[in-house]
Amino acid sequence: MLELKGWPYPRHLAGRHFGIVAHGDSVGAETLRRSLSDWLTDMSLISAGRMAELDGYVGYMEPYATSHRALDQDEAFQQEAVNVARALGNAVMLSRAGKLDNPANGLVQPDPK
Repeated sequence: MLELKGWPYPRHLAGRHFGIVAHGDSVGAETLRRSLSDWLTDMSLISAGRMAELDGYVGYMEPYATSHRALDQDEAFQQEAVNVARALGNAVMLSRAGKLDNPANGLVQPDPK
């Protein structure tokens, strides 16, 4: 009923930046990353950029029981995850300094749903 009474579809996290690290051991990491990114941007959050959206495979097609060990040994993936955090931190600092603005500022969405 709220929708029919003119509920504005509030987006409480709108304008915040995000980063994503999605990993898997067999299939779906890229699809998950894209789905999460789409979902967050649909809620008017802002991606911190390509370096802040990571998908990859750790211990590809190996037993789940050894997956933590595989992650511990995959230093390249760990460094990529650190880069996601750094890119997100940089985006937040630039935004707070007024040097990174949301390109959609001032635009009105005609159908907010």
